[in-house]
Amino acid sequence: MILKKGVRILTPNEYEKLRDGAKKQHHQIMLDMALFSGMRYVELKRFQEHPEWLNKQRKTIYLPPDAQQKKKRKFKDRYVYLSNMGMYAVQLFLSLKEKLPSIQAWDENLKRWAEKSGLDPTGISAKTTRKTWESWLVVSYPDKIPLICMNQGHSELTAMAHYQQLPFTREEKEEIKVRTSGWMGL
Repeated sequence: MILKKGVRILTPNEYEKLRDGAKKQHHQIMLDMALFSGMRYVELKRFQEHPEWLNKQRKTIYLPPDAQQKKKRKFKDRYVYLSNMGMYAVQLFLSLKEKLPSIQAWDENLKRWAEKSGLDPTGISAKTTRKTWESWLVVSYPDKIPLICMNQGHSELTAMAHYQQLPFTREEKEEIKVRTSGWMGL
C-alpha cells in the first residue's frame, strides 16, 4: 500500500478494483473523470456546471479563478491537460444526467467500493484520485515536472516531496504510461 500524508495512492490494479466496486456506470464515469483529470473535487463539481471550460481541440479544461476556491492556491487560474483516456472520460462525464454527490458522500462511496472489491480502504478519500494522477504523471513524464505542477496547481517542491520515488513496480510503471498516454499531446 502506498500512502502519502495519510492519502492512498493507487496502482493501476488497485484503481481497477476500486472502479469495479462502483457497480453503477455513472459512478464509474465519475471516478474515471476524477482520476484522469486530476482535478480537486470542488473543481470537478464546478466543471460539471460549466462544460464550456472544455476545449476539445486543445484537450484542456480551463479553470478560472473562481473554480478552485482554495485559499493557498499557487495559481489563480490554470489549464488542466488531458490524456487520451482523460478526453474519453470527460466526454462521458459531460453526458451524465447525475450530478456529483457531496464530498462526504463521495468519500463514503469510495470506501464502500474499496471494501466491496476486497481493497483495503485505508487512506482512500476524494484526494486519492488527484494524488494518484499526479504520481502517475511524474512516473510517465519525469522530465516534465514543472508542467505537471502547473497542471495540478502545485509547486515543484510539492511534486518533489510527494510524488517522486514512489515504489511502483516496473510492470505498474508500464501500465501507468499506457494510461497517461497523450497527456499534453505527448
